Amino acid sequence: MDRRTFGLAAASSVALAGCARTESKFKTYRGPEVTSIVVNKGARKMYLLNNETVLREYEVDLGFAPEGPKRIEGDGKTPEGTYLIDRRNPNSSFHLSVGISYPNSADVAFARSIGKKPGGEIFIHGEPNDPKDRKRADRVKDWTAGCIAVKNHEIEDIYAMVNNGTLITLRA
Repeated sequence: MDRRTFGLAAASSVALAGCARTESKFKTYRGPEVTSIVVNKGARKMYLLNNETVLREYEVDLGFAPEGPKRIEGDGKTPEGTYLIDRRNPNSSFHLSVGISYPNSADVAFARSIGKKPGGEIFIHGEPNDPKDRKRADRVKDWTAGCIAVKNHEIEDIYAMVNNGTLITLRA
């Protein structure tokens, strides 16, 4: 093979490699609307619902001290109650994340009544992006600071399926 033919072959290979499809973490969803989310903390399960029909079910990890409702910043608890999905973060420290409207006015009032802050930044999210944090998450059950964690491929589905404004109920 002469140098010119080799060069053209090499250039073609590089060009084709550039066309190779890479998987995006941003999926599309065209199924039934997710009308609500229910998290059963005791069973470590989360359900995406269309009215009364379960569309998806996930095993979850919770805050490092999951029993009982979240009351104050740093307590390691996952909230209990009814909130809304109110934001999403495609550039999270975790694979993707979907925000929960904790704290509500009752959460703020309770924390203030005992001279504390209620905390915040509660999300449904994937696995940590940082390799060291990811190793810890793989070893430890209930490793978050109060969030709800799922596997990366699962948060990709959730991110696509759940709209801002969706009701989320977190039960003991």
